[in-house]
Amino acid sequence: MSATRTVEVGGQPGYAVHVGPGVLDRLAEHVRPGRRVLVVAQPGREVVVADAVEALGSAGARVLTTTVPDAEAAKTAEVLTGLWALLGREGFTRDDLVVGVGGGAVTDLAGFVAATWLRGVDSVMLPTSMLGVVDAAVGGKTGINTGEGKNLVGAFHPPRAVLCDPAWLRTMSRADYVSGLAEVVKCGFIADPVILELVEADPERAADPAADPELAVELVARAVQVKADVVAADLREASLREILNYGHTFGHAVELIEGYTWRHGDAVSVGMVFVAELAHRAGLVDGDLLARHRSVLGALGLPTAYPGGADRWADLRAAMGRDKKSRGDTLRFVVLEGLARPTRLVGPDEELLRSAHAAVS
Repeated sequence: MSATRTVEVGGQPGYAVHVGPGVLDRLAEHVRPGRRVLVVAQPGREVVVADAVEALGSAGARVLTTTVPDAEAAKTAEVLTGLWALLGREGFTRDDLVVGVGGGAVTDLAGFVAATWLRGVDSVMLPTSMLGVVDAAVGGKTGINTGEGKNLVGAFHPPRAVLCDPAWLRTMSRADYVSGLAEVVKCGFIADPVILELVEADPERAADPAADPELAVELVARAVQVKADVVAADLREASLREILNYGHTFGHAVELIEGYTWRHGDAVSVGMVFVAELAHRAGLVDGDLLARHRSVLGALGLPTAYPGGADRWADLRAAMGRDKKSRGDTLRFVVLEGLARPTRLVGPDEELLRSAHAAVS
């Protein structure tokens, strides 16, 4: 059995991310007799929800559960207002708690509910997906989507804790698990190359959490540590935190124009290849580092090209123009100038963009 790993996320307030068997026992630390708790859950997480309700009830909490639509369909204004109405009917106060159970979409939504109800109540996240634990649940970003783009409405609201039992990750489909690994690989390229080495040593084991639970915990802990270090230095994405968006400008554009039918990690995977191509054409990275993007991601079974993308350039370009990192009409990309050396490329030439796009189409 793999040991529990704890990563401390600094800031005000600071909190811990616990990854390992039996971490649900720590949920009771965040309740007291009589405290009301709303558990916001993704469909198909009934076992985890039942265990959480039992742990909360044993600590004396009054628990209410609700299931929201699956994946990105949960992150809408309609779902959000429905949850606000539920909290209002139940008389939730600032002393109460919101718990998110599910993948990244649910932790984004539950966090935003907590951030906005009475201008902020406590939350605890129980991510049940790889994407959720290494990305969405850590860092205090919360939000919903609009018709104009992903995560354009949100707030910074750090949770009180993040708890993830590796057994929850083993319930995921292989495709969903591998998609979440894109965010892990991203952390390897921008800050911790050991992640890349662990994946390259045995991509098949890295892609299967049941094959090597200790490797799964190690990959999660390393990715969380990268995010924790960045977030502690820049909670509100004023400067350094932008590096966590490596591959996301193009990736979010793909998600938008595909109506969120692409998995987030799959889109980010192509997005990382796109910015590697962009950096290579701008003279920032060599051919070996560019090739390593395709080899690492491809070995896990992640996409490195956007089929049909050649005919979608106008749509992609317009969607990237609405990216949160843009300033006015100027595009800003997180790129590398070497392994684990992220930087920004501001206002690249349009022909450079077209060329990089052609390379991933």
